[in-house]
Amino acid sequence: MMRGYSLEKDLRLLINNPKYSDIEILCEDGKKLYGCKAILAARSEVFNGLLYNGMKESYENKITFPNINSFGMEIIMEYIYTGSIKEEFLTKDNITEAFYAADYFQLPDLQDFIIKVFKNFKNMLEKYFSPEILSIFAGKMPLTEDNILLNLLVKAVANIPLNTIEFDRLSIKGLQYLLYCTHEKKIPFATPEYEVFRYSAILAAKQVSNDAYKALMERVPTLEQIENSVQVLENKIIADHQKIAKELEPLIEFIDFRRIQGLILVDIIEPLEIVPTKIILNVYRYNTKSINSDRNYIRGVPIYFNYIWDDTACGSKLIIEDNGKVIYARNDLDLLHSVRAKMILENNYIFEWDVIIERTCSWSWVGVCASENFDYEIPAGKQFSGWVLGSNGNCRSSGVNIGNYCPSFGDGTKITVHLDMNKRTCAFTVNGTKYPEVSTWDNLPSKLYPVVSLYYPGRFRIQPHQKRI
Repeated sequence: MMRGYSLEKDLRLLINNPKYSDIEILCEDGKKLYGCKAILAARSEVFNGLLYNGMKESYENKITFPNINSFGMEIIMEYIYTGSIKEEFLTKDNITEAFYAADYFQLPDLQDFIIKVFKNFKNMLEKYFSPEILSIFAGKMPLTEDNILLNLLVKAVANIPLNTIEFDRLSIKGLQYLLYCTHEKKIPFATPEYEVFRYSAILAAKQVSNDAYKALMERVPTLEQIENSVQVLENKIIADHQKIAKELEPLIEFIDFRRIQGLILVDIIEPLEIVPTKIILNVYRYNTKSINSDRNYIRGVPIYFNYIWDDTACGSKLIIEDNGKVIYARNDLDLLHSVRAKMILENNYIFEWDVIIERTCSWSWVGVCASENFDYEIPAGKQFSGWVLGSNGNCRSSGVNIGNYCPSFGDGTKITVHLDMNKRTCAFTVNGTKYPEVSTWDNLPSKLYPVVSLYYPGRFRIQPHQKRI
């Protein structure tokens, strides 16, 4: 390459080049890099203090950074030597390392650039990698609230129901960060406090042993299992309960047990003997004094997914009212028309919502649809992109019936749709009775919408499903 035409290109020749270096940089992962003392010191006060302070680093030809790996150090050297880094250098695997290193070497412009890059591919990171990145970050940075990248990660993970995050994706330290930064704060949050406890306890048990993990999985049901009266195993002492309690200690102070129903505390949590008795007694005292408390069961600003009907995806003779919550048919509509909700159902969430049949028609459908090739002027059950439960108690998709799923239903019926986008399956609860997943709907599309089909005099209401806890 010709030299002398580009300062940036010429300086890039010096990066990690033993020929032009006078110091070896040893990184956390054991990798050795090569640098030039004068350039490093001129561009970073931290390097200047380390390399020209009269200590042994000043006259030795090597320096060790036990908390910075080679990913982060390579980014630092690229920036120090050239004044910039290429966006493609930053990936989900090294962005937190790079940010930590930029913070350590007091390079605020580089930190700003990394945050900008993070925001640019924020949607992808939030969908797929935010628990892992938060866990990596938590292992590097101190527990503070003034870190911009940390706050972005916390907001991303807070929007994901914890019961949809696999237990190997979020570390104890990462969960501690999340709970610390959202405890008693007005931050949008998607997980009921009991599920916060459940996730924390099971994650703590997983650190102890596989047997402890399996025991907690069996002993601590989900809210859905509690709501549907799934039997809890006999309350016998868990062998490793003291070890679990020890692992749980960093999380306990950031769980608000006052947001958990008293019966759950008595029947499920207290018998585990992994929560300090003092905390349990304080909650009992609080509950005794606050019988009419309006304390929400989700911390911060609870996230209830916004289920409203979409007037841009609606049959021509259907009318939407009550701020999008109600759909009804005109009196001249004698054939089924369909409408979908605005809420997009995607990612690895478990979605639940209610459809209330305020006024029935002799035939109707409730379920989900895809947007591709869906016709709102005809019934959802006759289409390849519709999966619905009919008022006759049969399920239907692409014109194919699955008979006798549940009894037929009419005026006043409350139908809860349970859509598991982890497994791409769907089940229904009708008037309080939950029925199994529809057996043939085991590979639903990756993006769906709530849908109903009705005609005159049908009138249906949609709302978030709120668990009775």
